[in-house]
Amino acid sequence: MNETPPSPPAVQRVKDVVIGACRAVFESLPGRLLLFTLGFVMLAQLLIFLPLAAQFRTNWLSDQAETAFIAALAADVAAGGTLGDMEVSQLLEASDAVAVARVTEGRNELVLYGGPIDAPLIEADLRREDWLTRISSAARTFVVTDERYIRIIANPQARPEDIIDVIVPEAPLKAALLDYSVGLIQLSLFIAIVTGILLYVTLLYAFVRPMRQLAAAMARFQKDPMDPKRSIQPENRKDEIGQAQRALAAMQDDVRASLKQRERLAALGEAMAKINHDLRNVLATAQLVSDRLVSFEDDRVRKMGARMVRAVGRGIRLTEATLQYGRAEESPPQKMQLNLKVALDEAAADAMATEGSGEWINEIADGTAIEADPDHVHRIFLNLFRNGLQAMTMVDADLRLSVSATSDDEFMRIEVSDGGPGLPAKAQENLFQPFTSSTRREGTGLGLTTARELARAHGGDIVLVRTGEDGTVFMVRLPVAD
Repeated sequence: MNETPPSPPAVQRVKDVVIGACRAVFESLPGRLLLFTLGFVMLAQLLIFLPLAAQFRTNWLSDQAETAFIAALAADVAAGGTLGDMEVSQLLEASDAVAVARVTEGRNELVLYGGPIDAPLIEADLRREDWLTRISSAARTFVVTDERYIRIIANPQARPEDIIDVIVPEAPLKAALLDYSVGLIQLSLFIAIVTGILLYVTLLYAFVRPMRQLAAAMARFQKDPMDPKRSIQPENRKDEIGQAQRALAAMQDDVRASLKQRERLAALGEAMAKINHDLRNVLATAQLVSDRLVSFEDDRVRKMGARMVRAVGRGIRLTEATLQYGRAEESPPQKMQLNLKVALDEAAADAMATEGSGEWINEIADGTAIEADPDHVHRIFLNLFRNGLQAMTMVDADLRLSVSATSDDEFMRIEVSDGGPGLPAKAQENLFQPFTSSTRREGTGLGLTTARELARAHGGDIVLVRTGEDGTVFMVRLPVAD
């Protein structure tokens, strides 16, 4: 079996260069852009080729008719009024015709005749041809293989009232059409190349380069999103590319802010994990002390001890759930029937014990029941009450909290109102976002985030109803008891 001999190194290098160049053209955006431009320009030239060829055919036939008319005039002025065979042959040869006839003043006369025609004869009446006939006749001229003659009928320009009738061979027309086509194709290719290069350069600088810069900016940002130097610097462009640059810059800022927030959450989770064990030991000791306070004979001490027992118990459960919250997971609610008025009184008392006493208005009817986790409900409203009290303390306003509720078949809608100064615009934009929604420098913004997560775990929600100089109102939706 014969094996193909290996190519010489020089030939192989040429092949590699050609293959690499072709691959770069077909795989790169500028290369494909150049190919598409050349292809479309050539397609446009092909679409107008047949009309141009038809016009060339018409002009050629008209020139032949005019030349034959001049030959007929020369025959009229011949010496003696008659022409010999040599003179007829010379005039026919000069006009590239085999026969010339003329209709003048109603008389039809054969002026020049070279002998019988032994080939097919087609007719081209230039007086009546439309554009479709001209195009189809030009196309047939390209594909015909037999020798044919054309009978041209036209009105000469010098005497439009006359009719010139001339028979010429088709071969010279076909040869002229082929020469014209070759020149037209060469011109079209030149125009396509020049137009393609101009469009390529224009689109390269106007579109391709900016898109490459966008791609490079995204690649740089992907390597180190936290490095501000890797962010794209948008240009002052009004077009879609400028919009894309500005959108990319905004997205990079958002991603960087989100990554910073995740770092803070990770640091918080790590810190909580370290102190969780020790904090549970401290709370266990406090629980032992509070249990003993409950056994005192003094009613005030017993009540304070009972409240302390509940608070320490909630603290222990919170420390157990700390790591779960660090993983964005809250323990599922343990729902039971709960007296809403009593639960809110307890949450308000705890909030005022730490943030300052004030006026407490509970408009919820006694005995109103909901189906919820007692600890979750306490945390929801404790966070809302503390936020309201802190806002009023910041502006030295009268501490006033009020709650009211309405219900339907499924949910209880509890409105929590305070007399604070209202939420600033920045806090409203980042409401319920950890580390961004707090209005105090030392705040974390986790209170509202935690409260909403707990409410949604019950199938409810928390929304901001209104805020302003006369205070802020939040609405908490929780399921009613069956």
